Amino acid sequence: MLPKALTNLIEALGRLPGVGPRTAERYAYYLFKSDAKISENLAESLKELHTQVKTCPVTFALIDADEEYSPFYTDESRDKTTVLVVEEPLDIYAIEQTNAYKGTYHVLGGAVSPIDGITPEQLHIGELIKRVNDDDVKEVIIATNPSVEGESTALLLEKMLHEQNPNLKLTRLARGLPLGVDLSYADQITLGAALENRTKL
Repeated sequence: MLPKALTNLIEALGRLPGVGPRTAERYAYYLFKSDAKISENLAESLKELHTQVKTCPVTFALIDADEEYSPFYTDESRDKTTVLVVEEPLDIYAIEQTNAYKGTYHVLGGAVSPIDGITPEQLHIGELIKRVNDDDVKEVIIATNPSVEGESTALLLEKMLHEQNPNLKLTRLARGLPLGVDLSYADQITLGAALENRTKL
């Protein structure tokens, strides 16, 4: 029998996605063995998580509690007429690391998934349509995940945005084979996308 405090921590860590019982035990024991300041800093960070972080009311990106809007939206060097749509806030930072995009973002808050009970009404699609009109958006780049749910959401966005604004330019991130992957190891969806998005030499 482990001490109650350690058992409680193992159970709490085990509720995190991707953390199994053995991993939770290792994390908990590591924190116990380490300097108490590590646990104190972790506890303080967790306590501040829900009070010091909020979502931007326009882009739905994560921002500090004392900010009104996301810097991705207020920065004058950003092109507000181009909006890249992602499923989750952290997807933004993957795009930002490329240093190849200078427009703004819009976070849907997930993807349409009837199995999980996620309907279009639960996503920030209405707010996206409003932004397209308010900011005179010229192009919407759909960057949903290459999954069944992501593809379905992309098709829905395409339909709804075209109904509202037939002249709006709609584009999608290219799909294809990543560098260093043999054809024999590529899945059917990736291979199909690579064929569909083939380029002229």
